[in-house]
Order: sequence, then structure tokens, then C-alpha cells
Amino acid sequence: MRRRLLSIYHRLYGQLGPQGWWPGRSRFEVIVGAILTQNTNWGNVEKAIRRLRQEKMLSPSAISALSRRRLAALIRPAGTFAVKAGRLQNFLAFLRKRYGGSLRRLFQDEPARIREALLQVSGIGPETADSILLYAGNIPVFVVDAYTRRIFSRHRLISHQAPYHEVQALFMNHLPRDAQLYNEYHALLVAVGKEYCRSIPRCDTCPLRWDLEHHGIPLPVKDS
Repeated sequence: MRRRLLSIYHRLYGQLGPQGWWPGRSRFEVIVGAILTQNTNWGNVEKAIRRLRQEKMLSPSAISALSRRRLAALIRPAGTFAVKAGRLQNFLAFLRKRYGGSLRRLFQDEPARIREALLQVSGIGPETADSILLYAGNIPVFVVDAYTRRIFSRHRLISHQAPYHEVQALFMNHLPRDAQLYNEYHALLVAVGKEYCRSIPRCDTCPLRWDLEHHGIPLPVKDS
């Protein structure tokens, strides 16, 4: 399993190159992006972050001083802006209460404790929590998203119904605990999911077609 997972990674890296994730000028900006990107595309998140930056609002103290209505207006391009404004405020309330508003103190805590605490914040689920840990905290936790599930279920490495923790364990139990590896791997899977492994797959030109053929797996014809 380790060999196969690494082969997939090296094939993707060799053909697609480094992805430069997560785009952000600060840890806090990465966290804001992780919350805003829920159920929307990154282009919309970039617009929302750009508006926050233009208004000089990309800091915990600046956003904490905003009313929910004003914050929602600023992040409107990210979609479901009222809900996401609440989630940002929930995260900031958690940060103040537990870590005195300090991201440095947050990421000095034990990773398991951080993750457990993040999952208690309303609006933050496993994918968002792990994105914060990996991309903002440089903590080796593998992020699982819909693209990961689709690709690896089609390659018959996981069940399509496998729970989050089971998919995550596939990577973390068989790969080195390396934040940079997890970062790049996840980003490469997103690139493949967007371009090739769609609901109706484009296997003919996909960098991972060789893996299906090598293991005798029929090419998928629709979402599964």
C-alpha cells in the first residue's frame, strides 16, 4: 500500500508539478480561507479575502471588532456569507477564550488537543479542522475532501461510503508523517479531481490512468 500511494504521488508530482498550497500571506489568512472555502470554489474565496485585505480586516482583532452584518457584507463573494460570518466569529471566540487570541499559542498546543477543540467550534468539521492544522499550523495531518474520496474509491483503495477517519488513516498509516508531503499530495489530488476525475471522468488523459490499468480496474464511466 505504501508503494502504491507513493507511486501515485510521484506520478502526479512529476506530471503536474508543485501546487503552491495553501495560498495565503499569513496563518490567519489561511484559516479564514479554510472556513470560507466550505461549499464554494476558491475563486470566490479569493474575492472575499481580497475585500477583507483592502479594508485592512485580515487580522483576528480587526474581524472581531466587526458586527456580523458588516463581516457578512465583506465576505459576500464567498457565498452563504451570513453563515460563514458566524463561523468566523465562532472561531475567533474560541481563539480568545482558549488561547487568549494568539495563533502562536494555539499551534504550540498538542495537535490532538487542537483538533479536538476545533471540532467543538460550531461550523468547523473534520476537513476544515485538518486544513487549519496542516496549512496554517504545518502539522502533519492529511486532509480528506470529496476529490480524495472520488479518486480513491474509483481506484478501489477505499469504499465510496468510507467515513472520514478511515480515508484519512489510509494515508497517515502508510505514508511518512510529513506535513509537506501531505500538503502537496492533497493539493495534487484536488488538481486531478478538478481537471480529470470529475462526475463524468476524463480518464483518457488523466495522469492516474496507469494505476487503474496496472491493477486491472475498469475505467469508470460515471460518478461512483
